[in-house]
Amino acid sequence: MSGLPAGHPSRRGTRARGERSRAASAALHAVLVLASLVALFPIAFIALVSLRGESGWAHPMEMAGFTLANYAQVLGRTGFATWFLNSAVVAAGTMLVGVLISASAGYAVSRMRFPGHRSLMWSFLVFQMFPVAVLIVPLYNLLGRLGLLDSHGGLIVTYCSVAVPFCAWMLKGYFDSIPADIDEAGRVDGLTPFGTFWRLIVPLARPGLAVTAFYTFLTAWGEVAFATQFLSSEEHYTLAVGMQTFVGPHRAEWGLLTASAVLIMIPAGLLFFFAQKHLVAGLTAGGSKG
Repeated sequence: MSGLPAGHPSRRGTRARGERSRAASAALHAVLVLASLVALFPIAFIALVSLRGESGWAHPMEMAGFTLANYAQVLGRTGFATWFLNSAVVAAGTMLVGVLISASAGYAVSRMRFPGHRSLMWSFLVFQMFPVAVLIVPLYNLLGRLGLLDSHGGLIVTYCSVAVPFCAWMLKGYFDSIPADIDEAGRVDGLTPFGTFWRLIVPLARPGLAVTAFYTFLTAWGEVAFATQFLSSEEHYTLAVGMQTFVGPHRAEWGLLTASAVLIMIPAGLLFFFAQKHLVAGLTAGGSKG
């Protein structure tokens, strides 16, 4: 068969199973390029408008008159720095508390058998089905009774209540992929259940914890509805609330709004850049581990 020409049917039959043809590869790459352009177009459009000054929104596609005036005004003449710091505090607090609670709950349900452990995980999924509009009123009343309205602590509690159920369910699946023999080895060495979790399981679960940290951070960083309803003092405004002051019934400063939108993408982008290795491993672990 080695003497047959390249185009012979027997030659074509020796192609490895699962190997794509050139036409299929070209079509796949074309779809990926199109999807990338669709995803990047809004970001590129906002960045272009932010560089066009105050009147950039009127003619957004003109490739002239670029300036950093909007960025200078946002950083120097508005409360953007305060909003940014407040959002960083809330997002970091949500990430730390959310990861701690999610990891503890996910590990407990994965390794321990106690009355109601199955219904607990199903209740986590049910909680995710409630829309934000339904949760605002009861959470507002609850935070009011606890004295946590118009505070960063109240927002952290709120965001954790939204993010923890999903993260706990996700981490439970990740902990299931870690052999239980490791826990038994820890107990043989005299470790307590918490010691086994902290010293043996947590290092192995870094990819899953990275996904959880990224998800909880984004939940708090870009949330609008709860922050708008629960914050009333300007010194407590987060970015989601502060940026709404740029657009009102009598004025619309689109240049400042787009410049702010570009600036708030930087922390999330940096976090993704440094955590992307663990994120990819964490997202694929459920399908690659037995």
